[in-house]
Amino acid sequence: MASTKVATAPDSQPQVDFLHHPYTRAALPFVNGGLAGMTATVVIQPIDMIKVRLQLAGEGVRSGPRPSAFGVARDIIGSGKVLDLYTGLSAGLLRQAVYTTARLGFFDTFIKTLNKNAEAANRQVTFAERAGAGLTAGGIAAMVGNPADLALVRMQSDGLKPPEARANYRSVVDALMRISKSEGVLALWSGAFPTVVRAMALNVGQLTFFAESKAQLKARTSLSAQNQTFAASAIAGFFASFLSLPFDFIKTRLQKQQKDPKTGLVPYKGLFDCARKVVKEEGWLRFYRGFGTYYVRIAPHAMVTLIVADYLNLITK
Repeated sequence: MASTKVATAPDSQPQVDFLHHPYTRAALPFVNGGLAGMTATVVIQPIDMIKVRLQLAGEGVRSGPRPSAFGVARDIIGSGKVLDLYTGLSAGLLRQAVYTTARLGFFDTFIKTLNKNAEAANRQVTFAERAGAGLTAGGIAAMVGNPADLALVRMQSDGLKPPEARANYRSVVDALMRISKSEGVLALWSGAFPTVVRAMALNVGQLTFFAESKAQLKARTSLSAQNQTFAASAIAGFFASFLSLPFDFIKTRLQKQQKDPKTGLVPYKGLFDCARKVVKEEGWLRFYRGFGTYYVRIAPHAMVTLIVADYLNLITK
C-alpha cells in the first residue's frame, strides 16, 4: 500500500502588532513621558508663571516688601488679562516635549534594565540604583531641554521690564531665534550647569522617591494600585520640591540675566557667584522664597505627570 504524504504548510511567523513591535516598545516610555509632562504643564502653567515672578522680585535687595503669590497673581491679572498667566505656554510645552520626554523615557529604560539584572541575580533593585538612574536621566534631559527652559524664563520675566525695554516675544520659536541672533547660539545654554544640577536633584526627589515609595507601599500596605500611585506621587512631589528649589532659584536668576548695554557685563558669573551674591545681599532664606508656590507648582505637576504616565504605561502594556 503506497504511503501518502500529507502536505504541511510551512510555519508562518506570528504577526507582531504595532504596539508590541520592539521599536515601539523602546519608544513608548519617551512618548508616554512627553505626553504626561505636556498634560501637567497645561494644568500648572499659571502657578509656574507666579513662581518665576516671585523668584525675580526684589533681586539684590535684602529688605523691603515681601511679595506673595496672591499679590503677584493680582498684579499680573490687573495689568492685563487672565491669559497673561499662560505667558510662555508654548515654551513650557516645548520644554516638556523635550525635557520630560527624555527624563521619563531614560529613567524608565534604566529601571527596566535594573529590574532585569536584579531579577537575574535574585535580588531587589536598591534605592541607590534608583537614585543613580534618576540622576543620570535628569542630567541628560536637562542639557537637551535647556534652550526651551531659557526661552520660558525669558518670556515669563519679560513683563517685569519697562514697556520700552520688553522683547515681546511672539512664541517660543521667536524667542529662540532672537536670543540666538542677538546673543549667540551658546546663549541658549546659559544657566545649563544649575539647570542640570536642579534636574538631577528634582529627578532624585520625584522619580526615585516615586519608584521607592510605590515599591514600599506595594510591599507594606493593602492600598489599591491607583491609591499607591497617588500616595507615592504626593511623597515624590514634596522631596522633589525640597531638594530642587535652591537650584531652580539660581537657574531662574542666571537665565533671566542679560548683558548690561553700557558695561557689557552680566550680574552673575555662574552658579557659585550667583549663590554667593544672593547669600550676601539677600540672605540664605531667599533660596526658599516662594517654597509654598513652588511646592504647589512641583507637587501637582509631579502628581499629574506620574499618574498620567502610569496610566499611559498601563493602557499601552
